[in-house]
Parts: sequence; structure tokens; C-alpha cells
Amino acid sequence: MRRQPRPPRLPAAGEDQTETLKIGQLARRASVSVDAIRFYERRGVLPRPARRPSGYRVYRRADLDRIRLTKALQKLGFTLDEVIAALASFDGKAASCAGERWRLQAVVRRIDGKVDELLRLRRAVVQAFKSCRAGKCPVLPGDRA
Repeated sequence: MRRQPRPPRLPAAGEDQTETLKIGQLARRASVSVDAIRFYERRGVLPRPARRPSGYRVYRRADLDRIRLTKALQKLGFTLDEVIAALASFDGKAASCAGERWRLQAVVRRIDGKVDELLRLRRAVVQAFKSCRAGKCPVLPGDRA
């Protein structure tokens, strides 16, 4: 499902309105590629930026902060869809630490599932290794030891 672009948002009270960044500057400061910035715009992580008369996109410090938050949440194991949902909750001013705790719990459950899967895989590989040492190699076809 493709999201409709959002119009540029107005700066928040107290936000530094003087610092503007071009897309390349934003990408460098956020340690992402220009393509990642455009991708974040398409997915709704970043609002649709204002444009200069020349057509260049204009970004603010808040956009840099948003990308950094996105990357931090992804490092914690959030999927991009989960990041977008968390940002939407934050944008709606409905977010509180207690109210958002369930998002972290969902990530923990997903990680626990992956750990369980890896442990099952490890047990199977250890068993295959034992079989191989006993002369019944599960890696080679036939009964070659």
C-alpha cells in the first residue's frame, strides 16, 4: 500500500527555523544515503519536504532527529513498519513511555522466537556433526564417511 505524500508541516514552537539542509547534507549528517532519504519520504518516516524555487528539497533539524530516531529504533529490532507506527503515535502526541511499552515487548517476543529457532538449528547441526564423526555423514549423498 503506497502512502499519499503529506504536505510540509509547520515548524514547532521553539524549533530552529534558520537551519536548513539539502538532501545530500541531511544524508551525510544522518549517515544514510540520499536514496534512503527519498525512501523514508515515500514510506512516511519523513514528511514531504518543502522545496526551494530551484526545486531542491529543504530539510530541517527535526528531519535529522527523526532519521536518527528511526535508526535507533531499528537497531533495537523494530521493523520499519513498527518505526512508522511509533512515529505516528509520537506525532499525534498520544505517546507516553508506559503507553509505548507494548512495542518493546513485541520486539522482545520476536527476538525470543528467533533465538528459539537458532537453538533448534544448532541442535540439529550438532547432531549432524556427531553423525559425521560416527561415520554417517549427513552432508554427503550415500554412505561416504
